[in-house]
Amino acid sequence: MTTESPEPQPQPPVLWEQRGHIGTIRLNRPESLNAINEAMLIALEEQLHHIASETRTVRVVILEGEGRAFCAGADLKERSMLTDPLQIRQRIIRSKAVFAALERLPQPTIAKINGLAFGGGLELALCCDFRYAISSARLGLTEVSLGIIPGAGGTQRLPRLIGPAKAKELILTARRITAEQAHKLGLLTDVAENEEQLQSRCAATAEELLANAPLAVYQAKRAIDQGLDLDLPSGLALETSAYEALIPTRDRLEALEAFRAKRPPQFTGE
Repeated sequence: MTTESPEPQPQPPVLWEQRGHIGTIRLNRPESLNAINEAMLIALEEQLHHIASETRTVRVVILEGEGRAFCAGADLKERSMLTDPLQIRQRIIRSKAVFAALERLPQPTIAKINGLAFGGGLELALCCDFRYAISSARLGLTEVSLGIIPGAGGTQRLPRLIGPAKAKELILTARRITAEQAHKLGLLTDVAENEEQLQSRCAATAEELLANAPLAVYQAKRAIDQGLDLDLPSGLALETSAYEALIPTRDRLEALEAFRAKRPPQFTGE
């Protein structure tokens, strides 16, 4: 008598792991270089919603890709099946919304770029606060070579990060650059020589962030991000608002007490 082996269960397109206060989102379609399809967008949207509601327990978020790529961009096989302009427009709108949700997370975010980051993959990394890449990584907004343009924020976030002249050079030529070139442009926070160093660098930054009062980190991030689009007086008013939100917190009093007692503060996020 023979029994049939059960069908292998499909792997979720996005994995979540939490160790202490550090959460890791892992794009999990290594067979397609973690290309973004509809299922991945839905899973990422759900995960980001969960993270945004867990600021007490999740204080730092790392985004990485499974396998040898960070993210190769949109799943072109799936995109080729979208023939209705309305469907294409809806996908672009949804992608923008999901990417913006990553950018708006209160928690600081770290993109761990372990390989290719093209198109939507690089746009995803641009939504993070820190971007570390392995030296062998290749990056680029290559959409114009496919008859389209970056549609998930690349034409807006990249110029704000490296300036319009360099952003035009990269986007209009669809140029693919090395991690070292990206670092010199200011696109990357740092470059690591190998996977072990990349992991260590991301972990070290995460621990540095965790050493500080989480509510203060969140308010500082909010003041910087929202202030970029304001004139200076309005930005200063935003800074004051962010500061005032921290005055009644227990962590502020704990920092003062720890200073007096000459001991490390024990922050609770309250």
